[in-house]
Amino acid sequence: MSNEPVAPEDTLYLIDGHAQIFRAYHAIRGGMSSPVTGEATHAVFGFAGMLLKLITTFRPESVVMAIDMPGKTFRDELYSGYKAQRDPPPEDFYHQEQRIYEMTRLFKIPIVGVAGAEADDVIATLVQRVLDDPDQLNTNIRIVSRDKDLEQLIGPRVSLFDIHKDQTIDQNRLESEKGIRPDQIVDMLALMGDTADNIKGVEGIGPKTAAKLICEYGSIEGILKNIDKIKGKRRDNIEASQDRLSLNRSLVELKRDLTINIDLNNAKTTQINGPGLRKLFQTLGFRRHLRDLDEWLRSRNIRTDKSSEVRQSLFGPLEEDAGIDDGISKPSEQTHYDGYSTADDCDYHAITTIDQLRDLVTTLKVQPIISIDTETIGLGRKVELCGLSFSWKSGTGAYVPILSPDPDQHLDRVTVLETIRKILEDQNLPKCGHNLKYDMLVLQHAGIPLRGIAFDSMIASQLLGYPSRGLDQLAETVLNHRMIPISDLIGPRGDEQATIDQIELAQVTPYAAEDTDIALRLYEKLDPELKDQDMEQLAAVEMPLVEVLSDMEYNGIRVDPAVLLEQKTQLTQKIDQLRGRIHAAAGTEFNLDSPKQLADVLFNKLGLPIGKRGKTGPSTDVEVLERLAGREDLPSEHLVVPQLIVEYRQFSKMVNTYLDNLRNSIDESDKRVHASFRQLGAATGRLSSGGPNLQNIPVRTDLGRQIRKAFVADSGHQLICADYSQVELRILAHLSEDPALTEAFNQDHDVHAAVASEVFNVSQDQVSIEQRNAAKVVNFGIIYGVTPYGLARRIEGLDTEGAKQLISDYRRRFAGIDRFMQKCVQEALEWGYVRTMLGRRRPIPQIQSGSAATRALGERLAINTVVQGSATADLIKTAMVNLYRRIHLEKLPLKILVQIHDELLLEAPNQNAEYCAKIVQKEMEQAMRLNVPLKVDIGIGRDWHSAK
Repeated sequence: MSNEPVAPEDTLYLIDGHAQIFRAYHAIRGGMSSPVTGEATHAVFGFAGMLLKLITTFRPESVVMAIDMPGKTFRDELYSGYKAQRDPPPEDFYHQEQRIYEMTRLFKIPIVGVAGAEADDVIATLVQRVLDDPDQLNTNIRIVSRDKDLEQLIGPRVSLFDIHKDQTIDQNRLESEKGIRPDQIVDMLALMGDTADNIKGVEGIGPKTAAKLICEYGSIEGILKNIDKIKGKRRDNIEASQDRLSLNRSLVELKRDLTINIDLNNAKTTQINGPGLRKLFQTLGFRRHLRDLDEWLRSRNIRTDKSSEVRQSLFGPLEEDAGIDDGISKPSEQTHYDGYSTADDCDYHAITTIDQLRDLVTTLKVQPIISIDTETIGLGRKVELCGLSFSWKSGTGAYVPILSPDPDQHLDRVTVLETIRKILEDQNLPKCGHNLKYDMLVLQHAGIPLRGIAFDSMIASQLLGYPSRGLDQLAETVLNHRMIPISDLIGPRGDEQATIDQIELAQVTPYAAEDTDIALRLYEKLDPELKDQDMEQLAAVEMPLVEVLSDMEYNGIRVDPAVLLEQKTQLTQKIDQLRGRIHAAAGTEFNLDSPKQLADVLFNKLGLPIGKRGKTGPSTDVEVLERLAGREDLPSEHLVVPQLIVEYRQFSKMVNTYLDNLRNSIDESDKRVHASFRQLGAATGRLSSGGPNLQNIPVRTDLGRQIRKAFVADSGHQLICADYSQVELRILAHLSEDPALTEAFNQDHDVHAAVASEVFNVSQDQVSIEQRNAAKVVNFGIIYGVTPYGLARRIEGLDTEGAKQLISDYRRRFAGIDRFMQKCVQEALEWGYVRTMLGRRRPIPQIQSGSAATRALGERLAINTVVQGSATADLIKTAMVNLYRRIHLEKLPLKILVQIHDELLLEAPNQNAEYCAKIVQKEMEQAMRLNVPLKVDIGIGRDWHSAK
């Protein structure tokens, strides 16, 4: 720690928030990421170092951080070109910004922003407030910034402080360096302009000339009065800029009269949240900062605020006028950081007698919607239920315990579950909650199917684009409510952590009841937001899908470990053979899994050309190896090694990633794999899965398809495989309304041959296999925004120029598709996001990038999101919800097991398989009305491979 002199106790520090955040962002080249979460952290790291230095070295009594708010300011109204040339922040900036806000609050520093103004205006207003306050005549102000615009605020009690360089600019230094007073800074800035803010100054007048003129003539007015004394080109330029100088002055002069509802007494840094900061630094991998923090806490014996110890209180609210806007939605209510409500403000109680439970049932069954949550021993699919909590009115909640340290105080498990069963199973009683898929699995394990899911606040927050999705974080950001942290009950994570059943009922009750109360309040807040954002139709699919996915996870799919083991044995033998062939071809033995050793063999020993370089040397990734293997200008004996390495890696990945993982994931109790399906796991809205990841099971190679043989039906059952045919192209035809593509599907033509006929200007019966294959690549590539270079790599014998011509011919022949693609790009430019058919939104910040490559990526994402999101998210999810409803309505002996991209895998008894397969096909083909028919291929078999 530095031993710099400590500032006087009566000094208020005002941090220029975004200026310091951007400075921290660009300070560390190469970036950093958290070893725990994988998120980018370099800006957070740099900002944390600045705050630690401020707190530990200068020990300020009072600190406030001012930030810029999203949206336009009064300066944009004055001048439409204000800051117009600035690129949007980098992709990894926003999340780091939110982390910095979280960290700043843990330092107990208030964050203030005012809509329509900038951070500099907030600082100017706070400075003026202190200077005008007779009770703060002894208060000095240090503005943590090096922004020249803030120099106009310098005075006898106000200075600028560059904390990174330990440099202070006070009135004496300003006058000695620039020769002008602080009150003349505005005129100097108006003369010279500001390229960063797109404010055009007088041509030929820079900082030194502007200061010299102001020093000589006192002000812009003085310059204009003495314009005849200024000679030559400089005079001409000043006269030509007269009309602009008044506007410039209005743009650079800071407002000092904003309405800011903050009590500066709340800016006293008498406490910091040490445990919260330690937790955050651990999560982000800031070991150096953690050591410095611990040293500071120990040396000063700092008392810490334990109210949020070890909490993941991400992205809490800002000051009253502050807020975060991600371009999709924003909370409409903010209060002071210290203005949270808590459980103490609410009516939470335990239900411990049969009369109370019956009264609760009577109350719940007449409500328009109820909130539900479960408490369990630990986490997982088969955990023990400790109790249930309910809420039906904001600010209230009831906890019904099942397990506790004193079971005589409450009802037993059987009594509780049987009394409450009808409420839980009632499909017609709407229910809300947070992450209800988990609660459904817990209750299913307890023998109760939870039905009637109407709203899940975790799903809603994701659809609306909230940066945080945990219940605690949403309570803070949306409701201004600080929840009881779980660590207050069971302690911090570790071997000695207690479980809920070991905690006294008096402690568990408010914690458990609060969960349902907050979930209900989030429903009341977020449901209208979904409607306002035109997501009602989307929510009507995503909310009931929670039930579908819970059933899928509970059902699982049977996997035969013997088949996996047999395939592993065969592949392991092939891998051993390949290893020997590679060593023989290379003339030396080396570790095939070492990129460094492989690079040495390929590029030094064999002398093959280096394709590209990485940070640690020549790259040996699959792209480089495939290029080398395809080179016809190199000796064939040299190309054997990269060819065989590609094959070796494919086989090794098959064994390690798929065969072993699948076998290890089998639940021994039922011989089934129970993957976890993440409802909004991908940016396009499609499902993803984990534990294991079934989405990545390879389907393009015969070797990959063999894995499907291990997925089998239960005895006496069959698997039904239902696969949408060319679904993305059909969605593209519908959205683009292209006549030729629509005609091809409506006439049930071979769509790839039909496209080849148009592009190559031949009749369909004259289309060659090569032309059809090329059209197929373009058809699917166009959805993903394929580039000429990418297309050339996919079509043998096609160079980049030929690929460019092929794409051009395609767009010319299918003008509707081209118009649709341009529309997607235009909407991304205008709105900052694109929408799928059901109104699902995805921000496309790349579209505004100053980098041509990044903008091109944004254009591809815009097109792909609309098509793929409509096909593999909107359509397939709608089909799943409709099919699930029909299964329950007609009590069909049919289970949905797995969803992968545009494919469903289901299970039915042998005698019902054909009948159920027809129902599946019908529901999937009728899930959406398009201007082209949807087509579903159906297969039935004992295993996935034969059904496919």
